[in-house]
Amino acid sequence: MFRPFLVFIAPLMLSSLMFVQPVHAATPVNINTADAQTLADSLDGIGLTKAQAIVAQREAHGPYKNVDELAQVKGISTSLVERNRDALRLADAAPATAGKATAKSAKAKE
Repeated sequence: MFRPFLVFIAPLMLSSLMFVQPVHAATPVNINTADAQTLADSLDGIGLTKAQAIVAQREAHGPYKNVDELAQVKGISTSLVERNRDALRLADAAPATAGKATAKSAKAKE
């Protein structure tokens, strides 16, 4: 009874796993220069509407000084910021850090 399953069905089920795509991972993006489509394509959980809100907030209030400011955008939660933190950039080089961490590192350099 189980032999046909093991011989024919199980290999088919296992081979289907080859076609499973990984969960979308965020791609590094500069939130101060990227357009809405780039933000939507690059960040996990950010669609075009939220990306447009990010750009609108930036245009209305100037460039983001730290990534935690994204939580002030309607529809962007702190957990969404945390999920994408490693991909969020304030400039084109290094990963963005929270404002508190930046202040601590500045004091440490003094």
